[in-house]
Amino acid sequence: MHASLAIAPPALDAVWAALAEIPDPEIPTISIVDLGIVRSVEAGDDVLRIELLPTFVGCPALDAIRTAVEARLAGARPRVEVAFSFAEPWTTDRITDRGRIGLRAGGFAPPGRAATPPGRGPHLAGDATMDIAVPCPTCGSRRTRLDNAFGPTLCRSIRYCLDCRQPFEGFKVV
Repeated sequence: MHASLAIAPPALDAVWAALAEIPDPEIPTISIVDLGIVRSVEAGDDVLRIELLPTFVGCPALDAIRTAVEARLAGARPRVEVAFSFAEPWTTDRITDRGRIGLRAGGFAPPGRAATPPGRGPHLAGDATMDIAVPCPTCGSRRTRLDNAFGPTLCRSIRYCLDCRQPFEGFKVV
């Protein structure tokens, strides 16, 4: 159990540090900060507002994430407001380097960088084709293939390593 979090309005670093302790409910080896879903943090005298970007519409983990954020920040202000927003789209480029390491540690192949041209929105790329070499998180081999573009959630696919013969989930580039 975490101690109550007391912060002054300008000291938002403590809030960001607390949010970095909250694991993604589906992939506990990566925090919600390293996944890149925390868009903004605002602190007023009576309220702490956290804006989160869902990885996709209909993500089943949203209620669990909201509950975890509210519980971790309880006591920081009289009110803690957690809102999900589509003000900007979440993309896999928001995943930090530490987050990519956490994905590998959890057995997931992290996505490549989308390299979206300036002025163009995010796009699905790469993972839906068979010819993209996605390194295996178990053995590191690049001799992998796409088994199914439709993984357990919209943001993941099922891949197979031809060297260690292990199936694994790969994050799609969004």
